[in-house]
Amino acid sequence: MITNKKYLVGVFDNEHTLKDAFQKALDKGVVIEEVYTPYPIHEILHGMKNKTHITHAAFFFGLIGVTAIIGGMYYAAVIDWPLLFGGKPFNTFPSFIVVSIVATILTITILTLLTFSIRSKIYPGKTADIIDIRATDDKFIIVLDQDKMGIEIPAVTQLFQSNGASEVYEKESTSN
Repeated sequence: MITNKKYLVGVFDNEHTLKDAFQKALDKGVVIEEVYTPYPIHEILHGMKNKTHITHAAFFFGLIGVTAIIGGMYYAAVIDWPLLFGGKPFNTFPSFIVVSIVATILTITILTLLTFSIRSKIYPGKTADIIDIRATDDKFIIVLDQDKMGIEIPAVTQLFQSNGASEVYEKESTSN
């Protein structure tokens, strides 16, 4: 299903004017859809209040992974194919440690990447919906969904321009 969304885009030349406009927009009750910056800005990250549970998922992936890995090695070395000779202990756990650490990190990495990709709807063949390509170079972009902004477009445009926006424009985007 293809939908058209209308955005109001504010373009800023530096971090300081972006932070000022961002904070004043939040104070006025503007609902900000997304902020694109060439590098992370902690004030913006905290102000967006986007909470993620990917760290919790990674923790549980690690727990499941280490349990499965140690269980599999124990099964193979002790239950399925025990080598019983001359004083060898029934479980040589110290030999499992390095393999367990490396395999657990691999499991966490792959499953967390898969979870992130599914959650973000990133898959092969999907076309990227780029709001403003300049955000990857040197511009700071605030994107507002026109249906959820909270106040009228002229008021937001005035707010952005009075706080240092070099450009404010409307953009229509199609997404599936």
